[in-house]
Amino acid sequence: MDYETAIRQVRVLIADTTTPPLLDDQTLQTYLELQGWEDGARWALRRAAADALEAIAVSEVLVSKKIRTQDLSTDGPAVAEALHKLAAGLRAQADEEDPELGGVFEIIDAPSGRSELESWRVF
Repeated sequence: MDYETAIRQVRVLIADTTTPPLLDDQTLQTYLELQGWEDGARWALRRAAADALEAIAVSEVLVSKKIRTQDLSTDGPAVAEALHKLAAGLRAQADEEDPELGGVFEIIDAPSGRSELESWRVF
């Protein structure tokens, strides 16, 4: 997969499919590079998308703030909070997919032959 395809996939994950986009291609490519994207590494795509959502969230807080007029109100901090939650969800998915982080545990035998729970039980 090339960068053009990866950037398009990141755009879909962050719903940045409007014209003009919120983030330019170079910015998204930089997020991909920072996350160590390699061909087909879906977890890196998700982490790059999470980085992009957090950048949009920061921008929302800086630009929109919380404004209320007679017939209009905006709540930049609330939008930013929702974007941060989406980013956290993408990172959690990436962690599950990343072969270096996901789903590994190890069983260690207790030296005395008793279970660890029994060894540390306080009476």
